[in-house]
Amino acid sequence: MESLGVEETILQYLNQNPTIQDSLEWAKTHNFGHEEVRNVLKSLALDEFVVLNNQQRLGWALTEEGNDYHTNGTPEYRLFKLIVAAGGNVSREELQRTQESLLKFGMQNGIKRKWFAVAGGALKTELTEVTDEDRNILDKIVNGVELAKEIIDNLKKRKLIEQTKVSFYSVEKGQKFQTHRAKKAADLTADMLADKSWKTQAFKPYNFNALGKELHSGNLHPLLKVRSEFRQILLEMGFEEMPTDNFVESSFWNFDTLFQPQQHPARDAHDTFFISEPEKCKVIDEAYWQRVKTMHEKGDSQSIGWRYDWSFDEARKNILRTHTTAVSSKMLYQLAQEKEFRPRKWFSIDRVFRNENLDATHLAEFHQIEGLVVDKHLGLGHLMGIIRDFFRRIGITKLKFKPAYNPYTEPSMEVFGYHPTLKRWVEIGNSGIFRPEMLLPMGLSPDVSVLAWGLSVERPTMIQYNIANIRELYGHKVNIKTIKENPICAFK
Repeated sequence: MESLGVEETILQYLNQNPTIQDSLEWAKTHNFGHEEVRNVLKSLALDEFVVLNNQQRLGWALTEEGNDYHTNGTPEYRLFKLIVAAGGNVSREELQRTQESLLKFGMQNGIKRKWFAVAGGALKTELTEVTDEDRNILDKIVNGVELAKEIIDNLKKRKLIEQTKVSFYSVEKGQKFQTHRAKKAADLTADMLADKSWKTQAFKPYNFNALGKELHSGNLHPLLKVRSEFRQILLEMGFEEMPTDNFVESSFWNFDTLFQPQQHPARDAHDTFFISEPEKCKVIDEAYWQRVKTMHEKGDSQSIGWRYDWSFDEARKNILRTHTTAVSSKMLYQLAQEKEFRPRKWFSIDRVFRNENLDATHLAEFHQIEGLVVDKHLGLGHLMGIIRDFFRRIGITKLKFKPAYNPYTEPSMEVFGYHPTLKRWVEIGNSGIFRPEMLLPMGLSPDVSVLAWGLSVERPTMIQYNIANIRELYGHKVNIKTIKENPICAFK
């Protein structure tokens, strides 16, 4: 006689009995896997053939060590088998050398059970076979057999079992219970339309709350989401994006054009990554280099410069750019070469590199946002207004400005914003007006002012996504699951 499937067996059982008290025990009795039984019961419940009641009880499961004993035997039993295999006599010194773990965990219990004894520096036995009682007890745990409290306590003490919660169903007949369930169609097919069988065919109801199949695709990193949001905000403010696709810059563009002296600590190897090949750049506009050299050494009518011997060789050293201001300097130089001056608004968002000690808030590379406004007769009030407008658009309305020092801006300001979650003021950016010593050698008119401000992308991203350690945002410690499930970025 052909054996019945799970569904048929359940329906026939319920036709003869009012309930299934315990789906787990019922599955064992009828030689079905409990997971398969659960799935069939949930399907029958959807069609109201049965009513399911979730139940739980405490049970016992083997620990990792308990599983090892259950699979391979207890240490004392394995030690006994080794002694028997060696003719009933094994040197304790040899066992210490080759089976240290078995000797450590099995010798005491084996002697206690009188399976073997210690004599003359060896383990000896006259027995040829014993019953591994603990292994049999563990087998009963696996099969759900109820055991005496003292046995359970002993297994717990030896850390061979641990308590677990066992979930199962108690099952009753539903309103639409029958001994047979007609198979329902999932889809309307062309054949059904052709032979008109759809008129009598039962269809599965659509579950509009069911989730669709998970798509395996690429996912945007939180930094990219925040970067995209910042970029859109700056474009809406009328800024143009600067090209920032070269990570390697010369010291000339990264430092010297910004009127940063060659003895400045930021130019040391412990702060900057220097390129070994090619080590030096070419000099393109030698006249401009000479004007920069003169400004560093002597200044002009309104500046005394830095008063040192400026070195072409030092300026030609290639580095990984430490800020995107190197790109800003190139754009200003190009603007100065145009015949007719035009006011401009530029921004950039890209990676920069610093030789930093890595910790929870610092990496050797990070993303920098920089904004420039170039026009005549601009002042500090214009700069503060632009900064307020930008931060207002990303949801930061409480701002403070603090005087600061930068080698290439004067005046300079640090920007602080009030963080409502942290309930304190945090530094969120830096700003200033580029010094004439930087702009005049380029060829810009003395009445041209350049407002500049910048901030990192990482800090607002960490705040937006509640990330405490920057290494969880960027680098080898990033959780791919977090990247996949992070929400969209929307500042308000």
